[in-house]
Amino acid sequence: MANGTHSPGLIQRYRELLQTRHYARRTVKTYEQWLRRFLRFHGMRHPREMGSAEVNGFLSHLAVEEHVSASTQNQALAALLFLYRDLLERDIELEGVVRARTHQRLPVVLSEAEVRTVRERLEGDPALVVGLLYGSGLRLMEALRLRVKDLDFQRRELSVRDGKGGKDRLTLLPQSLVAGLQEHLSRVRHLHQGDLAAGWGRVLMPCALARKYPNANREWAWQWVFPQQNRWRDRESGNQGRHHLDPSVVQKAVKRAMAEAGVSKAASCHTFRHSFATHLLERGQDIRTIQELLGHKDVSTTMIYTHVLNRGPLGVHSPADFV
Repeated sequence: MANGTHSPGLIQRYRELLQTRHYARRTVKTYEQWLRRFLRFHGMRHPREMGSAEVNGFLSHLAVEEHVSASTQNQALAALLFLYRDLLERDIELEGVVRARTHQRLPVVLSEAEVRTVRERLEGDPALVVGLLYGSGLRLMEALRLRVKDLDFQRRELSVRDGKGGKDRLTLLPQSLVAGLQEHLSRVRHLHQGDLAAGWGRVLMPCALARKYPNANREWAWQWVFPQQNRWRDRESGNQGRHHLDPSVVQKAVKRAMAEAGVSKAASCHTFRHSFATHLLERGQDIRTIQELLGHKDVSTTMIYTHVLNRGPLGVHSPADFV
């Protein structure tokens, strides 16, 4: 039975069940990687031959030997729980697991001047994407997965579909980005019309909408706001379309702009989302509204930004500033 461990059967069924439950594509890929690591760790034994002891041993190994973070260990645990409880329909006990240490780290936040000087060094698609990270509080993949229909220029609203945790939300669309986005979409529409004229112009549709609305994948409203430059080809059907912009394009541009701006902080694309929340707090915006704009499930998650205000923890002024 050990010979069947890396046959397509187990991995394929695991992947398909995740997709059936509408897990995000990146989550499916990550969970599959954890399953493969778990199998290799136990000498490619079939999961049906293993149980709680082997799962606990693997999780403890991650904490003790590989020194992974608590969030990484929890991700591995979630992947294995899905394997046993959902695919194999077996319950497992988590006893004696050495838990990775949880570190409470404050988010890196840029000052308004730093944000300005970094954004001045960006151009093209990365400049618009970063504008949405900072101006709307989006995560990078939320910005890259925007469809044309998600932008409402009249109401200056932006719809985030199927965000983290599968949640939809509304956030603001900065007035300062409207002209640039409209000009950008004019170019994207011209690109899309060229694809249609060439017999292509299809885009990937979420969940089962491709079957429900078979022609919607060619409609302008469903196109990516930030499409890739080159078309992709489906190996099975031969059809061509465009994916959204790859995140590495924006990440590399931001890294380069940070270096040119002389910003020494350990900042990334996600730093602009942190800065969005912190700067709103500094300007007196209430925490509950910021929670909704960010899409946080619990306000306690949003409260961490009160500790990074430029007035000090909890907004308290130092007595040294009064003498």
